[in-house]
Amino acid sequence: MQVDYRDKQIVVVGAGKSGLALCDYFCHLGAKVVLSDRREFSDVSGQLGALAGQIELDLGGHTTELFSQADLVVLSPGVPLEIPAVAAARSAGIQVTGEVEIAWQALRVPTIGITGTNGKSTTTALLGEIFGAWGQRTFVGGNLGVPLVAATNRHGWDWLVVELSSFQLETIDQFRPRWSLLLNLSEDHLDRYPDLASYRQAKQRIFLNQTAEDYAVVNLDDSAVLEMAASGQARQIGFSSSRLPETGMGLANEQIVWRWQGGEQRFACGELQLKGVHNLENVMAAMIPPLVEGCPAELVWQTVCDFRGLEHRMCLVRELDGVPWYNDSKGTNVGSVVKSLAGLRPPVTLIAGGKDKGGDYRLLQPALQGKVVELILIGEAAERMELALAGCCRIHRAIDMREAVKLARRLTPERGAVLLSPGCSSFDMFRSFEERGEVFTRAVLELTERKAG
Repeated sequence: MQVDYRDKQIVVVGAGKSGLALCDYFCHLGAKVVLSDRREFSDVSGQLGALAGQIELDLGGHTTELFSQADLVVLSPGVPLEIPAVAAARSAGIQVTGEVEIAWQALRVPTIGITGTNGKSTTTALLGEIFGAWGQRTFVGGNLGVPLVAATNRHGWDWLVVELSSFQLETIDQFRPRWSLLLNLSEDHLDRYPDLASYRQAKQRIFLNQTAEDYAVVNLDDSAVLEMAASGQARQIGFSSSRLPETGMGLANEQIVWRWQGGEQRFACGELQLKGVHNLENVMAAMIPPLVEGCPAELVWQTVCDFRGLEHRMCLVRELDGVPWYNDSKGTNVGSVVKSLAGLRPPVTLIAGGKDKGGDYRLLQPALQGKVVELILIGEAAERMELALAGCCRIHRAIDMREAVKLARRLTPERGAVLLSPGCSSFDMFRSFEERGEVFTRAVLELTERKAG
């Protein structure tokens, strides 16, 4: 149901992809829009395009008076609710909400929401591929690339498949997915949240508005996930990589086993192009909604088997002199690094580091010991990581990615492997994890074979 925003004074906070998409959406509906960002005009002007003549700008900070006099304040993902101007608006009784809530209120289409610390993007992309192959008109986006509000530009969606970060879930109100997927929970974004409990509370909001008519897909091997899901009303369907549940999905004898309504189907893991236990978990989570909704099992499995994975997520860049080089630039937290290392055999050279997100790097110790022989650290988190991981392996420092790649080439023996999995965000040295992965990939491709001299 379309909300009437004509002549409403709306402040959009954050001039990233979501903020700009929100501005475009509100302008088309006749609202008076102010875009507020802490950056200066020179930093955002190149992104405004046609919006430049349609909106007001509040740059170099956030003007409290503008927020307090607005009819509505809409936050981009990642903008804290605690910034003074937003807090002032809330104190004045102004409605403060987020991009996902605005989009969903306009669309009201059956929705699959995917959250968790790791695996969200892969699972979201897989679901999009499956529903698309089934002939469903499916929007795929959210935290994965395309803001959900962009879906309002087109009508007739059958499904919305939406990756949801903890930041996006903070500002939902009525958002109600037919399917919620909570993949796992481990430390992340502790530079934003005061503790793990606060991060967990944000993730748990995915269950907030679900009823007994909805479904929740949960990781049966993650006690935190099960505890969080218990707060919701949706019907739970579980998946496990360690056992075979009576109902749901599990692993047995190198097969994925699906048990539902008294029946059982088996799928051979060896047919998948995605490798690693973490990807088996992503595959199981992604298969459950389409199978329950009636998509033929053969189509689901064929689509999953054809899927090669996402860029910057355990992508094989090349094999050079017997050494595979993997780009896992999207591995931005400790739990992700652990899962990525689990799929490799020793000896591994790990390139890690970046902008510190406040995680406990000591949790990496068991994953490194006996597997990672050389650890090359870059970025502002390097010193803290070295203190936390001393004694696990040999540790080296590099001033930038290119030097790290050259050092890895020199240190890694034949039959070894090199993995870029930073365990940190990219914003100390790069604009995004994509740029970080691209710089790594270019540096690796520039290396020449030793056989060629």
